[in-house]
Amino acid sequence: MTRIESTTLSVPVSAQVAFAFLSDIGNLGRILPEQVEGFEAEGDHCSFTIKGMATLGLKIESTQAHSAVVFGSHGKTPFPFTLRADITTTGPDSCAVQLLMDADMNPMLKMLAERPLGNFLNMLTERFAALHQA
Repeated sequence: MTRIESTTLSVPVSAQVAFAFLSDIGNLGRILPEQVEGFEAEGDHCSFTIKGMATLGLKIESTQAHSAVVFGSHGKTPFPFTLRADITTTGPDSCAVQLLMDADMNPMLKMLAERPLGNFLNMLTERFAALHQA
């Protein structure tokens, strides 16, 4: 299993606000970078294509109120994975957010995808933080 982690970023909203945003899978489309196309969300799952990489599908698997949202791979994906959004309260109106992906990739795929996926997770975290800046 390969673990890929984003940087942890401070966000100027409460953990409750961050959790509400991240647990609504339709909001994911608001933080996807420009190299993503074809975002579709329905119910508790979504899919999108990262240009030059792959089509990914996500489904909400579980939540821990105000502290975590766990997404699993859904539909046709190049490898099974889970994506966890960890939310840590840092103050009454601030929190820290980090994305963690655990992916079951063969060694060749790991070599090709680990760095781009790490960059993708960092972009998601940065766009989430920027969306909530005053």
